[in-house]
Amino acid sequence: MCFYDDIKLKCLEANLGIKKHSLAIFTFGNVSVIDRERNVFAIKPSGVPYDELNIEKIVVLDLEGNIIEGFLNPSSDTKTHIYLYNKWSEINSICHTHSTFAVGWAQSLLNVPIYGTTHADHLTKDIPCTSPMDDSLIKGNYELNTGVQIVNHFKKNKLNPKEVQMCLVGSHGPFTWGKDEIESVYNSVVLEEICKMAFITKKIKPEVKRIKKTLIDKHYKRKHGKDSYYGQ
Repeated sequence: MCFYDDIKLKCLEANLGIKKHSLAIFTFGNVSVIDRERNVFAIKPSGVPYDELNIEKIVVLDLEGNIIEGFLNPSSDTKTHIYLYNKWSEINSICHTHSTFAVGWAQSLLNVPIYGTTHADHLTKDIPCTSPMDDSLIKGNYELNTGVQIVNHFKKNKLNPKEVQMCLVGSHGPFTWGKDEIESVYNSVVLEEICKMAFITKKIKPEVKRIKKTLIDKHYKRKHGKDSYYGQ
């Protein structure tokens, strides 16, 4: 067993979750997993179909982007992951997908309104969508600037990445994160489902209003915080 096989295995299983939950097609999307003690992270290799993934193909890098272990090029989104890991020390896994309804909202450049209790079970705010990236940033270090775009949007809107663990990058698509790879992929599945529900709701009743605050608070607090009582 190699020195990094533990995080490579976690990364492999998380990336296979993208296909399992139909969050992307072909080679789209990627998940990374970081080991904060060793200051390395594992990520999907670029352009490799999910059916061809195995533990040997997972790439391990340090937080400066140097390959520590692996023989393939890492995901083209690697610099986005690095930037988020360096800025947000509380996150330990990042999932980027191209799921249909989440991308639809990202392309609309709209936040996803909080219409119901499924959304409120996971966060108390609209799912944020960033503005499209400026041309100068697109022409510069694009993937790193995608991370900058997310972090700056959270700062500007006073959003806490520990509470809001999902984001739509305008004209691009969804990124989610969490305390581990299970949570980051879970958040991507939830994000897609919320985006789908919101789309259907808006189609049924275009003038629909957001869910009332008492329901938001009730559903969020029964799952989160010291007074939560959902689950075993």
